[in-house]
Amino acid sequence: MHFLLLFSRQGKLRLQKWFTPMSEREKKKIIRDMTSMVLSRQPRSCNFLHWKDLKIIYKRYASLYFCLGVENQENELLALEVIHRYVELLDKYFGNVCELDIIFNFEKAYFILDEFLMAGDVQETSKQIVNRCIESSDMLQEVRRTQNTRCGLPTVVCEHVTCVAWLDFIKKMLFFFVFFCELIVFILKIFACGGETLLKCLLNCNTYNE
Repeated sequence: MHFLLLFSRQGKLRLQKWFTPMSEREKKKIIRDMTSMVLSRQPRSCNFLHWKDLKIIYKRYASLYFCLGVENQENELLALEVIHRYVELLDKYFGNVCELDIIFNFEKAYFILDEFLMAGDVQETSKQIVNRCIESSDMLQEVRRTQNTRCGLPTVVCEHVTCVAWLDFIKKMLFFFVFFCELIVFILKIFACGGETLLKCLLNCNTYNE
């Protein structure tokens, strides 16, 4: 596999996964070509097409198109099964997944994909194992959110409050340091002025005695 793209009927890209290194310019060109070719095809057209030296397999689910780019010698039916299995995993997690689920929870969609595919190959065929990994990740996130929550505030707010508290502490320490330095300078000036006054008194006494 070279890439996996998810885009809407309007050509809006919702998810992209690249399994081979490409430049940003090449990625943008592939996205533009895939959306234009797939969206322009008739509803009853074949789900397989050739593009340059790759074979493109796509499948529409509701308002989303799942587009997979593979080598020419790859099995098209196996690529379709990969797309369908990914959709099943998304349905299992979101419950009848829709385009809004991908938009507002794209990090979960990427996480599910990473548990299912690695480096362009299927690393786990069992839906139960993938679902257990996802549930374990959600539980860890919930535990962390609970531990970091302070006074009923969300985790992000608590982290922000902690940073602000540290900044206030540093500012106070700097203030006391500057105040202490100024106090030392003031004391030294007093001693210096007192020494000059004492020296003048001694000189005046010597002059009077003479």
